[in-house]
Amino acid sequence: MFLTRITKLQNQIPSQETYPFSIPAIKNMNEIELTKRITFLVGENGSGKSTLLEAIADKCDFHTAGGGRNNLYEVHEAQSALGGYIRLSWMPKVTNGFFLRAESFYQFASHIDDIDTTGYRDYGGKSLHHQSHGESFISLFLNRFKGKAIYLLDEPEAALSPARQLAFLRILHDLTKNEDCQFIIATHSPILLGYPDATILNFDDGCIAETKYEETDHYQITRYFLENRQRYLEELFKEDSPDD
Repeated sequence: MFLTRITKLQNQIPSQETYPFSIPAIKNMNEIELTKRITFLVGENGSGKSTLLEAIADKCDFHTAGGGRNNLYEVHEAQSALGGYIRLSWMPKVTNGFFLRAESFYQFASHIDDIDTTGYRDYGGKSLHHQSHGESFISLFLNRFKGKAIYLLDEPEAALSPARQLAFLRILHDLTKNEDCQFIIATHSPILLGYPDATILNFDDGCIAETKYEETDHYQITRYFLENRQRYLEELFKEDSPDD
């Protein structure tokens, strides 16, 4: 473990009614204890999980549009509004790591094309733009991710097929068990959430609370759909009865 606690600096926040402090889960957040090598953040879009992950990246001095401490490039609206209002507690502190943001990965790949002088050593030997979206993510995980580091991933499943998500689970296992890495991952994937002995923090219901895998909407909705596909689709597509 490296990052052990995230504390919101309540007394320094100018207004609880402005974004992102008005997001219910962020508004009601005080302190989060991290006790596992892998922590998943789950919740509906807009629940605040990506906002918090971006703020952590900002405090780590990672590029908030994606990258590490040494990746400097311009992206519109890449600053974190929450980053200045949280405190990170470390034991010990590490400076190595990476922030993966799926939605701005294209800009990061273009940045690497501009600066790379190693023959893309950390990216599988070729430009990330010359790999499929999923291949580029896996190349990043396999080649750039090293030991004694913290990795912040925002919806990594966006580019990964189910088979590649399973491959990514093995990469997570190897990096946490053998390479001394810590991960905080915002995800909607029931496959990734199935990683054993990870902490899952749910951002729904106006607070941030630990939950079990089987209690997540991701698991329950996916399981119900797979076991009752015909009934689910009939209910989903059922037309309302016309008024009498």
